[in-house]
Amino acid sequence: MRQRQRRCDLGEFTFRINWRKRANRKIRWRFLLFFYEFRYPSRNYFLSGSEKPQILIIDDHPAVRSGVKRAIESAGMACCGEAASRSEAFAQIAHKSPDGVILDLNLPDGSGLDIVQWIRKHSKEIAIVILTMSDEESHLIAAMRAGASSFVKKSAPLEDLVSSLKIALLQPKSFSAAGIASALKKSEVHGLLTPRELTVLQALSLTGTNSQLAKSLYISEATLKTHLAAIYRKLGVDNRLSAVTIGRSLNLF
Repeated sequence: MRQRQRRCDLGEFTFRINWRKRANRKIRWRFLLFFYEFRYPSRNYFLSGSEKPQILIIDDHPAVRSGVKRAIESAGMACCGEAASRSEAFAQIAHKSPDGVILDLNLPDGSGLDIVQWIRKHSKEIAIVILTMSDEESHLIAAMRAGASSFVKKSAPLEDLVSSLKIALLQPKSFSAAGIASALKKSEVHGLLTPRELTVLQALSLTGTNSQLAKSLYISEATLKTHLAAIYRKLGVDNRLSAVTIGRSLNLF
């Protein structure tokens, strides 16, 4: 039986991949990094070896900062600075211009969300990973809306933090879909999406092209794409499959 192949286009680079021979997780991970090397040439930290991503750690507990620093340095990244408060964080970010930031939500002089909003106001490319003890849904939603790239609990293994940071460095504007799917309730999604967007999300579960879906909803394909962009942004995903997966996990259809 002929093995299944998929076609991947990376700018000028076009090739075929035999996915059965790519079953090993490490190989798949290396391919993902290879893909982003060409899609995001400025974010080639993990491939070139010539530059380490500079990470700023913001937490008011020295022990936490120390543990996080060891973890990211062991993973081939560099700690460019540490901050224990909002005021220190603003100064460090402005001075160091880090590639990524790991921060707690609860700081002595205010909320870490203010830092997230400030960063996103000035840069869309900085990876922002929230590391906190909180598991409240409202905090996760607020972090997503503020522009964070990922949300990790302090009780999680450091390996999870490192993995989230690496993905965030590659896709700083894409929030962790897995985190949202496991934390959001159906009522929260209804609060995020408009009634029309919920209808579009439900329609996504049906097979068909964008053109076919647009016709079934009695809207133009351009309008459908606008709705899809809003849905993806609000759910923190970047493709149809992830959006449908979240919708199904919350019994929206």
